[in-house]
Amino acid sequence: MVAVAAAMHGRRLLLLPAALLHLHLHLLLVPLPPAVQARVTALIVFGDSTVDAGNNNAIPTAVRSNFPPYGRDFPFPEGRATGRFSNGRVATDFYSEALGLGRAFVPAYLDPAYGIRDMAIGVCFASAGSGLDVATSRVFRVIPLWKQLDMFREYKSRLADHLGDAEAHAVVAGAVYAVSIGTNDFIENYFALTTTRSLEFTLAEYTDYLVGLARGFLAELYGLGARKRARALGHRCAEEYNAAARAFNAALVDMVSELGGELPGAEIRVAEVYDFFEDMVRDPGRHGFARADVGCCGTGTYEMGYACGAWAAAPAGTGTCPDADRYVFWDAVHPTERASRLVADHLINTTFGRFV
Repeated sequence: MVAVAAAMHGRRLLLLPAALLHLHLHLLLVPLPPAVQARVTALIVFGDSTVDAGNNNAIPTAVRSNFPPYGRDFPFPEGRATGRFSNGRVATDFYSEALGLGRAFVPAYLDPAYGIRDMAIGVCFASAGSGLDVATSRVFRVIPLWKQLDMFREYKSRLADHLGDAEAHAVVAGAVYAVSIGTNDFIENYFALTTTRSLEFTLAEYTDYLVGLARGFLAELYGLGARKRARALGHRCAEEYNAAARAFNAALVDMVSELGGELPGAEIRVAEVYDFFEDMVRDPGRHGFARADVGCCGTGTYEMGYACGAWAAAPAGTGTCPDADRYVFWDAVHPTERASRLVADHLINTTFGRFV
């Protein structure tokens, strides 16, 4: 997987392409002034289940994780199933902590427990099951990426009412924007045959179609004030999926390079994360893990969402593993909190090092 950073009008946009193994895209945008790093004002998140902090709890969809054993290791408050597809925090929560925003997690925009005052230093619009392709979001009846942008527009208006126009503008202009998306377009749409996309496009054509959608999203986000972005992650999968991820990443890098030339003052660079995560999966022991072949929840082979939740009441020793830190994956698809922390640390020490 790769990441892209772009400084635009004194701000930086960081973008990371899809990461395979369970094909996950993650985009991160961060602003920087011409010569000196500006103080990061907030972390704003878009995407799918890899970064959803609980928005799906508020919509009528089956794609949820706001029940045990999800969240059993989440520390704020302890053991709360927030709607994150993890035993604890996800990568963007660790970004927030590393960026020194004063909070070690990012709240969901639709979580009634948080108001605009809480969201002034960070907010998550991501929806599990979403994708670049609106048809993907329809499969699970979740929040499509265009609707997440509408929520961002509403957020900007609420922020202006709370802080005043000038300060709200400064927050938006100085924020880091993380976008983790793309996995579902391939896994739950094109390859799953849940839509007609595989009849309408060859795999190469669909890849180009998604890249075009990503380009449009990034351009629109840029127009709304974002200036930095990135993307990352993944899980084991058929080689066909991995090949699709690699092809998508390569096409995305080309697109970002071209787009950077069209956006005034844009400086774009690419950072790899695909290889790092793949190494965790192929050689878990090197990273302090015992298992990467199965997830911690249930059998670890197919459970996700409600199927994982069904193991919450299982007798001791037959449900979820006792120590999730020994596993790369929490359920059959999503990384454990520790794996997410390692990915975040890797990016903070490489691509995002200049932002912290």
